[in-house]
Amino acid sequence: MIDEKEFLATILQAIDSDRLRLPTLPEVALQVQAAVENDAATVKEIADIVMIDAALSARLLHVANSPLYRGRVPVENIQMAVSRLGGKLVRGLVLSLIMRQMYQATSAVLDRHLRRMWEDSTTVAAISRVLSHNTPHLEPEQAMLAGLIHNIGALPLLVMAEDTPALRDDEQEIDRLVESIGPVVGTRIMDEWDFPEALARVPAHCYNIEYDGGPEADYVDLVIAARLQTKPHCVAANVDLTKVPAIRKVGLEPEMEILEIDGVAEEVEEVEHILLA
Repeated sequence: MIDEKEFLATILQAIDSDRLRLPTLPEVALQVQAAVENDAATVKEIADIVMIDAALSARLLHVANSPLYRGRVPVENIQMAVSRLGGKLVRGLVLSLIMRQMYQATSAVLDRHLRRMWEDSTTVAAISRVLSHNTPHLEPEQAMLAGLIHNIGALPLLVMAEDTPALRDDEQEIDRLVESIGPVVGTRIMDEWDFPEALARVPAHCYNIEYDGGPEADYVDLVIAARLQTKPHCVAANVDLTKVPAIRKVGLEPEMEILEIDGVAEEVEEVEHILLA
């Protein structure tokens, strides 16, 4: 078993010395993020930024015409897509495409781990979005983004694991380290990306089932509840869900399986399709 404190110290030292680079957001993502946070930004201004990147443009047009978001009139240009989807969803989709690119591996061993982590994050994102329907003060698209970023600290950790023979093929040990030290690394990445506090705290607390940020649910609660819904065989089986604050605050009954609710599985599948397409 790897000494997690020593492994974390190695990762942080590698980051501080630039031997291990934290994931960085490209300029187009930074511009979209700044525009969305600027209440004065117009739909055209956001659309003009997106159109800098052909892949992002094609992705937005595809999503705007998907069953989840399409209206009576087909979306034919980026300005229409931004208008239909809204700035925050556009930001989330831009980041999802960029993050998917971050989860690309340089070896078969790393690829297996990264693919599994990305698929898990998209499922958590989809269920977080569904759970937000029970919390009107939280936004569905921000909830989806919270699910996507919750495990971002795993990226540098997996890169280091690839160069550690004792870890490379030990998925159980990797999962343990992701849960124990991933939040610290994820917090560093959120600081680098200058995310708003409501989302930035998600990687730091997403594995803490005792987390209680206040009387109302926040995005951490949505992600915790989503994770417990996605991994009942390895998480919830050993957890008394009646004592998990997040479950109560997002409006779930402890015995409830959200995917069994009418229409939920279809919505989750559609969101996953958008994120994995």
